[in-house]
Amino acid sequence: MEEKISYPIRINRYLALHNYCSRREADAYITKGLVFVNGKKAKIGDKVFEADKVELNVKEKGVLKKYVYYGYNKARGIVTHSPKDGQKSIANVVKVAEDVFPVGRLDKNSRGLILLSNDGRITDKLLNPEREHEKEYVVGVNKPITNIFLKVMRQGVQLEDFKTRSAVVEKKDELTFNITLTEGKKHQIRRMCAALGWEVVDLKRVRIMNVRLGRLAVGQLRALGDEETKSLLKSLGI
Repeated sequence: MEEKISYPIRINRYLALHNYCSRREADAYITKGLVFVNGKKAKIGDKVFEADKVELNVKEKGVLKKYVYYGYNKARGIVTHSPKDGQKSIANVVKVAEDVFPVGRLDKNSRGLILLSNDGRITDKLLNPEREHEKEYVVGVNKPITNIFLKVMRQGVQLEDFKTRSAVVEKKDELTFNITLTEGKKHQIRRMCAALGWEVVDLKRVRIMNVRLGRLAVGQLRALGDEETKSLLKSLGI
């Protein structure tokens, strides 16, 4: 679902919505004098109308950021952002460029695939629940899985503040199932299971859209392949 643009809008938001760059990067390009509206250099805070001609001068070599995309297998016990009280975050245990960040979250007690990138354009496009991008998990629970449990998990579980969307759920063995979600609210799978009387004892994300965890070892990082990246960005509308 693409966001409908209501004009006039701020120049940095215009550039972000048209996939030139993130808003923060747009402000940097504007400050450097690289953005033009109707042939005139844009200023921070300028607004753009639908008929305006917006240009980003990319002639200067090295001006635009080179985007990178990684898959990372997060271990249990590592937090995604903002470590506290002796905790370790992904940034503490992975050697990447300073501007590379985790896209989204995977809570401390969960493990598996998370994307790392320096491309601010993909954050909302990937994480916004309205965009319905698939994320797949393998879930271990504390007691045998029943047919009723599977049925309700597939149809949607009523939580305190919302009902979850329908999901693809497949039983793997007595205590393990796969679930593919198109939303990803905080602790959603844990809350879904708890609402039905089950406790999650292991939660591993194995896929984000077309990007799979595969055989990536715990704590390891890999750069996404060219075709993998193209497919991801195309699905995100970039």
